[in-house]
Amino acid sequence: MGPRPPGAAPPLVVVVGPTASGKSGLGVALARALGGEVINADAMALYRGMDVGTAKLPAAERAGVPHHLLDVLDVTETASVAAYQRVARATIESLRAAGCTPVLVGGSGLYVQAVLDELDFPGTDPALRAELEAELAAVGPHALHNRLTVVDPAAAAAVLPGNGRRIVRALEVVMVTGRPFSARLAVDGSPRYDAVLLGVDRPTPELDARVARRVALMFAAGLVDETRSLLDRGLREGRTASRALGYQQVVTALDDTGDLSAAAADTVRATRRFIRRQRSWFRRDQRITWLEAGPDLVDRALDRLSVDSAR
Repeated sequence: MGPRPPGAAPPLVVVVGPTASGKSGLGVALARALGGEVINADAMALYRGMDVGTAKLPAAERAGVPHHLLDVLDVTETASVAAYQRVARATIESLRAAGCTPVLVGGSGLYVQAVLDELDFPGTDPALRAELEAELAAVGPHALHNRLTVVDPAAAAAVLPGNGRRIVRALEVVMVTGRPFSARLAVDGSPRYDAVLLGVDRPTPELDARVARRVALMFAAGLVDETRSLLDRGLREGRTASRALGYQQVVTALDDTGDLSAAAADTVRATRRFIRRQRSWFRRDQRITWLEAGPDLVDRALDRLSVDSAR
């Protein structure tokens, strides 16, 4: 990046994109080049012990770059976007005050947007939440997702049909506030930070192949044993962690047929579906400059940052 005016805080650098695109490596490289530190923005990487299945960079691959908001929750705890927003913003502001460039890296779109934009997080109604959760248990997430499609199509498009917790929350917000859940997701053009947003992607066939390889490596590297260990630590009771890709499929296999090959294949399919949703979420944000992954990705990203800092 170009020189900053005297006394100016470093800008926030944001690296987003679909799973397996190469975000983590780029984030580390940019942090090293800029004298910065990485802040995790992948919801499942918040959890301690979920290492293999979330493809967390091992310490040796972090090149000495400090990483924040990794391994901060037990699997029994529920991840909260509002709580993440508070801690991530405090971390960003602390780093900038110290003259250090924060590099926010991840593929959880709502978490990234909650940091960047002034999103509203309405309160809860415990009685209504309990009623919706009872209905979820009785009829399943797809029926509630169909209802959400009617009352808030934009929210339904952003929430996986099988994500019962998010569907319940969206319906609760609509019923409590009388406004669409998606209304709080609008980008109003007034970002909180001086931020540069970079997106990393690859052609779909290439990304599909990378997902298949990644899942095969995860299973070979001990995903099943890691899942068993997490079950002993309460994974089933974790409302967020229990739905993590890979872990969810392994638990189903262990509980049912024991067919781990089928679990791996299901993980590949579910990850590819998730990637389509990640792309849909990020592509609507016009602030993101997209870069195709390749050998010179870091140089192209640094060039882009230099251009933006010169404006």
